[in-house]
Amino acid sequence: MAERLDIVIAGGGPVGAAFALGLRDSGFTVMLLEARGPGAAVEDQRSIALSHGSGLILERLGVWSALATAAIPIHRIIISQQHSFGRTELSADEASVPALGYVAGYTALQHALAGALEQSTVCVRAGCAVRAISGDANVAVATVDAAGTQQQLAARLIAIADGGAQLNSAHVKTRDYRQSALVCDVVSEQPHQNRAFERFTPEGPLALLPTARGWSLVWTAQPEHAQQLAVLDDAEFCQRLQVTFGSAVGAFIAAGRRQVLPLALKYATQPVAPRTLLIGNAAQTLHPVAGQGFNLGLRDAWELARAIIAHGESDPGGSELLNEYFSQRRLDRTATILFTDSLIRLFCKDIPLLNSARGFGLAALGAIPPAKNFLVRRMMFGARG
Repeated sequence: MAERLDIVIAGGGPVGAAFALGLRDSGFTVMLLEARGPGAAVEDQRSIALSHGSGLILERLGVWSALATAAIPIHRIIISQQHSFGRTELSADEASVPALGYVAGYTALQHALAGALEQSTVCVRAGCAVRAISGDANVAVATVDAAGTQQQLAARLIAIADGGAQLNSAHVKTRDYRQSALVCDVVSEQPHQNRAFERFTPEGPLALLPTARGWSLVWTAQPEHAQQLAVLDDAEFCQRLQVTFGSAVGAFIAAGRRQVLPLALKYATQPVAPRTLLIGNAAQTLHPVAGQGFNLGLRDAWELARAIIAHGESDPGGSELLNEYFSQRRLDRTATILFTDSLIRLFCKDIPLLNSARGFGLAALGAIPPAKNFLVRRMMFGARG
C-alpha cells in the first residue's frame, strides 16, 4: 500500500528545497525526495547569480543569514558588445537598492537550505530517485527507487522540481542553441570592486561575476571552440580570454578547473497536470545569459507556497488552486523565457549593420533612465516586479 502524504516534492535542489521551506508552517505533511544518498556531499563548483528579489525571498525563508557572509554583492553591471561601440551600466545606487544581486556558490546555497530544512518539520528522504509519476482527479502517485527497492507515495500534490522535466517529456519543447558554456573561476590583476560584466560576442555572451577568489566566468562559445578552450594551459587560456573580453579588469593571471556544458532552451508547454506540476528547472531551463533561470525558478517556488498557504486548509492539489497559480505565473514565466531567448537571437549574429544598431541601443538604454529602470526592475523581480 502506498504511503500517503499531503505534498511530495521530487527534487532536493535549491528550488525544491525552497518550496519545502515555504510550506514548513502550512500544516500539511510535506516530504522532500532527494536522489543523492544520505550525507552525500554536494560537489558543484558553479556560482549562482541571485537577483535582489531572490535575496529577499531567501530572507523570508530564513536562509539568507546563513548565506549572506559568503555571497558577494553586485553593485554595478556593465553591458557591452565585442567589436562595436555602445555600452550601458546598471547601478544599485540608481535603483535605490543595496545590491542589484549577489553571487553565491551553489554548494553554499544548498548547505544553507539544508540547514534550514533540518530545523523544520519537513521530512527529507535522501537516496530516493523518482522513476514515474501519475495523477488523476483524486490522487497523485510517485514511484520511487530507494536503494534498489521500489515503493509508492500517494499525495494530494506532487511538485517536480530541479530537472525532472523528463518525467513529462511529451510536453517539453527544446531549442538547441548550438552553444556551450565554459564555466570556471579566473583571477585578474584588478579587484572586482563588486562589478559584474556581460559582454556579447558573435559566439555568445561572456559573463564575469564577482567572487571572493576573483571572478566566476561563464563563456559561451560554439561547442567545438569551448572544448578547445577547456584543454588549453592556463596561460594560453588567460590570453584568449583577454583578447575576447578586453582590458576592463586588467590582465587575467590565473584560471581554475574548467567545465563545458551544452546550452538549450527547454520548457514545458503544460507544466500543470492533475495533482502534479513542474517548477524550476523541471518547468523551464534557460540560457544563462542575464542569469535569469534560477531566479525564475525560485519565484515559482515562493509563489506556489504562498498560493497553497493562502488557500488555508483546502486541497493543496486541487485543479482550481493549480490553475490559479499557473495563471498568475504565466506572465513572468513567458516574459523571462522570451527575454533570454531574444537576447541570444539578437546579440549572437555578427552582421555589421546589426552591430551598429545594437550599439546605438545599448547607448540609448544607458541614456534613458526610465528604460534602464524598467530593465533593472525586471532583472531583480521578474516581469511582475
